[in-house]
Amino acid sequence: MARHTSPALIDSHAHIQTREFSADVAEVIQRAKEAGVEKIVVVGGAGDLSSNDAALELADSYPGLYATIGMHPHDVKEVGEEAFQRMEALARNPKVVAVGETGLDFYYDHSPRQVQIDLFCRFIQMARQNGLPLVVHVRDAYREACEIIKREGKGNLRGVIHCFTGDYDAAREFLDLGFYLSFTGIITFKNADALRDVARRLPLERILLETDSPYLAPVPHRGKRNEPSFVRQIAETVAQ
Repeated sequence: MARHTSPALIDSHAHIQTREFSADVAEVIQRAKEAGVEKIVVVGGAGDLSSNDAALELADSYPGLYATIGMHPHDVKEVGEEAFQRMEALARNPKVVAVGETGLDFYYDHSPRQVQIDLFCRFIQMARQNGLPLVVHVRDAYREACEIIKREGKGNLRGVIHCFTGDYDAAREFLDLGFYLSFTGIITFKNADALRDVARRLPLERILLETDSPYLAPVPHRGKRNEPSFVRQIAETVAQ
């Protein structure tokens, strides 16, 4: 198939190291390239520590792929000191471009809130020590996340709010902290008018795009397994 001739794209957040892609990850990466997706950030921390190793393995195996190291707030209750030290070591790999996914999820509370807060603070320190940006997951905790980033980042922290679904006031707070905002397939959904309005008000240079594969496939693929090639539909919606 001929290569797509539209502007090159980056999928800034994908979990293609997960079992959903175990049978066809090479084909998924090839389809992304054919769709004009030149770079994919494979985000670690989905489920357990091994997802970080798997993300790095993919990044080492395919040009244009990069990794992040972290642990989703759902799973930080399982992170002991040895596991955290292992992640600190992985974060020094040159193919690692960010620390995360980390943050606060007060909607599901799969991990105790204080544990989420403690590990979020430690991942912020890891990012600062390595000069890396932070990939932040926030749900029902925008105010708390902002306060922690202000306090622990000490004005010297870059990052992205992954899968942003908040209002303009929340967006403005994160922009003022120097963060980027990233949009998923949610922005293509019929009931996402408010989110599309937020995106229109943001500086274009502070917007990132992501699939969050295998989750949140955009229209017209909604309900299917998501993959990086679908980031084009997200870009087209944000551009409207």
